[in-house]
Amino acid sequence: MNASQTSTPRLSDPNGLIPEMSELTKALYQVTGNGSIPRSTIGLIQLRAGQIVGNTYLTVLHSGILRNTGETEERITAVATWQDAPYFTPAERAALALTDAVLQATAHGERVPDELYAQVAEHYDEKAIATLAMAIGQVNFFVPLATIGKPRPGTSPSKQWKSTEA
Repeated sequence: MNASQTSTPRLSDPNGLIPEMSELTKALYQVTGNGSIPRSTIGLIQLRAGQIVGNTYLTVLHSGILRNTGETEERITAVATWQDAPYFTPAERAALALTDAVLQATAHGERVPDELYAQVAEHYDEKAIATLAMAIGQVNFFVPLATIGKPRPGTSPSKQWKSTEA
């Protein structure tokens, strides 16, 4: 067992500290689950977002969610190298490219240039594009808790935080 598997999270359960967070989490899930984007695509871009921000907890979480929904190991593993992997549809590639553009700084120019927006718009209507933006944002909303609170990767949400009774 390595140090990350035995370490204690720094924060107590955020839902206990900020009870309003459970309503926000539920609302974010409803927004991303509005049906305009397949859940599998949402999962792929959220895994990619966790990889880009370099957070093990989020990467393990979203890999597990994808696995539990029946995604293949090839597709899950290939998200890190999606650009040359043969496992993704053109629509998924556009969504992954959008995720990369939003989350990775560029030396110059817009993060989401008109050409990329046009590529995404070939596959998704405006509601779906807004949903993609919210799905990317959903992961980023939790990045501070995942990096500051340091929950244990691979541990269920109910058991990942230190006890509030300590």
